[in-house]
Parts: sequence; structure tokens; C-alpha cells
Amino acid sequence: MSNDTTAATPPSQTPAGRRISRRVGAIAESATLAVDAKAKALKAAGRPVIGFGAGEPDFPTPAHIVEAAQQACAELRNHRYTATSGLAELREAIAAATAEIDRISVDPVQVLVTNGGKQSVYQTFATLLDPGDEVILPAPYWTTYPEAIRLAGGREVPVLAGADQGYLPTVEQLEAARTDRTRAIVICSPSNPTGAVMDAQLLARIGHWALEHGLWVISDEIYQHLTYDGVEFTSVLAAVPDLADSTVLLNGVAKTFAMTGWRVGWTIGPRDVIAAASNLQSHLTSNVNNVAQRAAIAALTGPRDAVNEMRTAFDRRRRTIVKKLAAIPGFTVPTPTGAFYAFPDVTGVIGQEVAGSTVESSSQLAQIILEQAEVAAVPGEAFGAPGHLRFSYALADADLEEGIDRVATLLSR
Repeated sequence: MSNDTTAATPPSQTPAGRRISRRVGAIAESATLAVDAKAKALKAAGRPVIGFGAGEPDFPTPAHIVEAAQQACAELRNHRYTATSGLAELREAIAAATAEIDRISVDPVQVLVTNGGKQSVYQTFATLLDPGDEVILPAPYWTTYPEAIRLAGGREVPVLAGADQGYLPTVEQLEAARTDRTRAIVICSPSNPTGAVMDAQLLARIGHWALEHGLWVISDEIYQHLTYDGVEFTSVLAAVPDLADSTVLLNGVAKTFAMTGWRVGWTIGPRDVIAAASNLQSHLTSNVNNVAQRAAIAALTGPRDAVNEMRTAFDRRRRTIVKKLAAIPGFTVPTPTGAFYAFPDVTGVIGQEVAGSTVESSSQLAQIILEQAEVAAVPGEAFGAPGHLRFSYALADADLEEGIDRVATLLSR
């Protein structure tokens, strides 16, 4: 008879009893999609909710792109599997656009077409990181970055740059976060969630610092065509060409061409990285939907009139939302010069009483605003920046004005 008196492991904690893996169970839900889903559910229930949560253009996809997809549906070649890395014509179009617009020479073999930008993000981290590797993540950051880093076995190291810095980190801050386990740094310019844009000088300083310390640079450039006030987009590779062997660029058609639902993104990087990421994708999804790829070719090679019209509308809405938010007591609003988000610092409201409750966090404030003003915004906690709210201005002008007026009325009571 055994003398072992150790208590048995509860069945729910054994491998056989565990229903969800710890890795997947630890993933946080996308806060932006959760807010958007809640706003839509309330609207479906008859509530007049105005949603500022989703990062999604409210315009239709330009007609010539839709027509290209309609034609592609009838072509037999699009009814079959194609190369995992993407249609040759699309990879060539991406390489040509990168050379023409960003002044970066790219061979089509360095391009991997993905199912939207999120797949590009996930596969990049999965390809570059080993367990324990650290990734310096300037905050405020997009909600998916830390989750994708953790899924790859890495650890994010946030570096917060607040409203007083225009949400732009300094090299000194980045260096203070660097350790012997640092593998990469993430750049998102123009930024989601802040709309901040890194100029060529800052990108050069960060790029040379990364080069000096042998770090990978992962640059999310999906908002590159949405800049305002004469601010020009610069790719980190244009600022520091010597980074070509240690930089991965992430991009897609979603934001520029109002194609969020088409799910076409891409990754550009060194050949060995792209080959490895393509191998990973071959076991995940294989090729991207061929019809959507044909539509993306039309987007990249066709006229830009509709794109310019959308950008003009975003600029008008940007000026409106900044003016209105800045007039709300307790809000500090740096003027965004890119993307389509405003990211006010709302710490001046924390500690105040709103609708009978003392506000203790931006998360609570977002909930009060949703319940009392029927306006949906995303709390800063989701972006590694408590004390802030994110408002997307990718919505109709009238809804934008009414929504912010509701918030102002609520907070002025």
C-alpha cells in the first residue's frame, strides 16, 4: 500500500479535464471589436447609440474595385488554390507601389499576401520570436500587438509616451526598456490609437538605435495614406535603408480603400523571413481569397480619386472632433495628424462625479458615457494607456457632431 498522501489533482486541472488551452484561454478579447459589437447590439435593440469604436471607414469600396471582383468571380482560375504567398500579379503590384510611393526597392519574392493585416501581425511575431524574447512596444499601442506577441511566446515591454509628448516615444525611453532579451521593436505610424505620426528625423533616430543593437523593427504602415496638415508619411526603411535585412513592413488595403471586409493585407521583409512566414501560412489558411486579391490589384493599380475624397472627409471630421473634444472640461486633446482617431487624455475627469458616480478610471468613464449618453468609445486601458479614450472619426459628420455633443452635455451636468 502506498504511503503517498498527496492530494489528487482536480480533474478540471488535468490535461484530460482541461477544456481550453492556457495559451488561448489567456487571450484578451479585442476591445475595439467588443465595443463595436456592443454598440451594434444596443442599436439593434432600439437604442440610438452612436459608435466611435470601430476603426473602419464608413465609405463603400470604390466602384472600380468592386467591378474587378465581380469580373474575377466568373474566371475559372480564381476558383482554385493559388500560391500561398499570393497571386504573382498582386505581389508585383505591392512591390511596384512600395517603390513608387515609399521609395523602397522590393522584389516581389519579399512579399507575402495575408488574410488582412491581423494575420500579417500574428505571423510576423510567430516567425521572429522564441519563448522569452522581449518586444519593445511603444504605448499607446493597438490592442492586438501584445496578444500576438504572447501567443508567439514573447513578452511585450510597454513604453508609454503620453499626451505631453504627443504620444511619440524618445530613443532614451526605448533604450531604458532594452535588455539582453530584447528581440524587436514595434512601430505604428500613423498610429492606432493616437493618430500620431513619426517624422523622418525621429524614425531615423529609432532606426539607427535598433540597427546599433541588432534589433528587428516591425513597422505597421497600414494608415500611411491618411496624413493631414501637410505631414508626410515616411517609412522607417526610407529613413534608414541599412535596416533592410532586419525590418518587416506590415500593410494592407483595408483603411486606404475602405476594404476592411475584403481581408487583404501583406508582409514585406527579408527573403528568409517571408519564406518562413509563408510556410507557416501554408498550414494556417493557404492562399488568400482569390477574388479579394484581384480586387486588391485593382485598388493598387487603379485611380485614386475616391481615396482622395475619403481622405478629405476624414480631415474635415478630424478638425471637427478635435475642436469639440478639446472644449470638454477635463479633456486634453493632442491634434492627430494621421489615421482616423482622436485620443483625448481624460484624467481631468477622473475623480469627478458623473451621472451620480465618482469616475475612478477611463474604463468606467467609457461605460458611463455608453449608458448615459449612448455613445460608444474605447477606454485607454485597451491600448496600454489608462486615463484616455479613443474616438474613431470614421463615421458620418452628423453622427460625429451629435455624439460628441452628447458627451459634452453629460460631462457638463
